[in-house]
Amino acid sequence: MRMLDIEAVQAFVLTADLKSFTRAAEAMDTTQSAVSLKIKRLEDGLGRRLLERTPRLVRLSADGNAFLGPARNLVAAHHGAVGSFGLEQRRLVVGISHHIVGAELPLLLKRMNGAEPSLVLELRISTSREVLEEFERGAIDAAIVLRHDNRRRDGETILEEAFGWIAAPDFEHRPGEPLRLATQAEPCSVRTMAIDALTAAGVAWTEVFVGGGVATTGAAVSAGLAVAALGRRVAPPGTVDIGQRLGLPPLPSRDVVLHSNVVDRQTRASLKTLAATIRATGI
Repeated sequence: MRMLDIEAVQAFVLTADLKSFTRAAEAMDTTQSAVSLKIKRLEDGLGRRLLERTPRLVRLSADGNAFLGPARNLVAAHHGAVGSFGLEQRRLVVGISHHIVGAELPLLLKRMNGAEPSLVLELRISTSREVLEEFERGAIDAAIVLRHDNRRRDGETILEEAFGWIAAPDFEHRPGEPLRLATQAEPCSVRTMAIDALTAAGVAWTEVFVGGGVATTGAAVSAGLAVAALGRRVAPPGTVDIGQRLGLPPLPSRDVVLHSNVVDRQTRASLKTLAATIRATGI
C-alpha cells in the first residue's frame, strides 16, 4: 500500500467532522474541488470508499467510520512530530456573542482542537456590544457578533442566524393574558428586536424574567416560566419554537459577522477554521 498523504487524511477528518466539503475547504484555506480530489485519491489508495456523498450532506461510510479513529491519531501524531521541535504555541483571543454559541460549544471546541491542537484558543463570551468594544480597544484579536444595524458594515459574514419564539413544549399561554417574556437585561439588541416585533403586532407582553446571559434565559425557558426570543443554535435542548402556535410575529434573522485585526497568515487560517466550524455546528 502506498504511503498516506497527511493532507489528504486531514481533509478527510475535517470533512467528516464538519460534514461538508465546503466547510473543510474553508478550514484548510483551499477550494472544495481540491479537498474532494484529495479525499478521492485517499480512497483510491486505500481501495475503500470513505464518504457517502449526497446533495445536502456528507456521511461516513462503514469503512470511513472504521478509518476515522486511526485517521485522527495519524493527524495528531503528525502535529506532535512537528511540535517536537519546540515551536512556540500560538494564542488566539476571540470574543463571541452569547447569542451565537450554545449547547454546541463543546463540539466546536473539540473540532477546533482536532484541527489545530497546538493553538491556545481564548474565548470571551459576552454581548455583541461588549465584544465589539473589546475589539475596538485592541483587547482581543477577533470578534464574532450579531449585526443589528447599519452603523458598522465591515467584517465577514459567517452565516445568517434565524430567531424564534422559544419555549418549553408544555408552556401554557392563556388567551387574553399578556405573553410572559424572558429577556436579557438592557441594553440588549435581541431584547429590543423582540419587544419591537410584539409592539408592532399589537401583542401584549409582560417581562417575568431578566437573565444575565443566554444560559440563564434558556434556563427560564426550559423551566416553563416564559417565552424568549432566541437564535436556533442557542435554544436549549428540548425546547420548541411556539411562534406559529401562538400567532406571534416572525422575528428577523441577523447576520453573524467576523471582525478581525490579525494579519499573519497562520492566525488568519485559524480564524477561517473557527468560522467554518461555527457554520458546521449550525447544521
